[in-house]
Amino acid sequence: MAFNLKKVLKALLFSSSHPLAIKDIQAAFTRFHDTAALEHAAASEESTEPGESPSPAVEAETPKAEAEPAAGTEGNGEAPAAGEPAEVFAETPADPELYAEVPSLITATQIREAMDQIAAELKAADEGLLLIEGSTGYRLVTHPRFARWVRILRSEPPPVKLSQSSIETLAIVAYRQPVTRGEIETIRGVSAEAGVNKLLERELIYIVGRADLPGRPIQYGTTDKFLEFVGVKSLDELPASDVLSSRQIDEWLKTAMNPPSLGDTDMGLANEELPLEGAAAGEPAAESAGETTANADEPAASAPAAPSESSEEKPNPA
Repeated sequence: MAFNLKKVLKALLFSSSHPLAIKDIQAAFTRFHDTAALEHAAASEESTEPGESPSPAVEAETPKAEAEPAAGTEGNGEAPAAGEPAEVFAETPADPELYAEVPSLITATQIREAMDQIAAELKAADEGLLLIEGSTGYRLVTHPRFARWVRILRSEPPPVKLSQSSIETLAIVAYRQPVTRGEIETIRGVSAEAGVNKLLERELIYIVGRADLPGRPIQYGTTDKFLEFVGVKSLDELPASDVLSSRQIDEWLKTAMNPPSLGDTDMGLANEELPLEGAAAGEPAAESAGETTANADEPAASAPAAPSESSEEKPNPA
């Protein structure tokens, strides 16, 4: 009987409480072959030592041991009756379906194909279990319709839905991460403090670091729990925006956060050059100064005429 990869993967899924990644499965097969090689080398060393009988492991591999019934079993190979000492849960390396002809290399494609078959079987059985692939690997989960029973068992309250403002804030963080709260508020036009705090509490976003900007504002990004919340394996699977591209949003943010100065033409006014405030205030002073100078010059111009008029002698009537 050929090696059954699907059964082995199903057993590994049930035995693991954490997501099972493809690299973890490949590492398990590597350790299996390393352990088998060490056991074979140890058995060979024990069998070659003089004056010693072959080890039980070597005897178990001989055709004579295979032909004879195991200790504590009947001749037909049935298990011993209840109460009789026997290694019921002992490992059986001779099981060809699980331990014989194990491939030395299991590719990621083979693992994905076997996982797809397991997922299809569980879905068709409709027994409340599903196999999903998340951002960290494969794992078995209960069907969403059993969520109420699971919450009752764990004494958990029903989940609280996100508000519309929190969803908008989460969408901005997902598409613009790493993003600061100032950028979120610039895009939404309102304060984002409540939405950011709610998302941090739900562990959908986390603090990535600080931006290289004045004041070193905090930057936010999405977590792995966000991927599970949305139902995607990576951020690349998020639907592309059909409104604005990332470059257009960058330019819009740059313009919104650093608005240019507007002139009269931009405001629809006539482009007139108005005099400066200092010059406008100095015009009356200049005019008065000119008048004072002119008045001062008048006596100077009439000064010679005054003596001539006074020096004229009137005819003596005598």
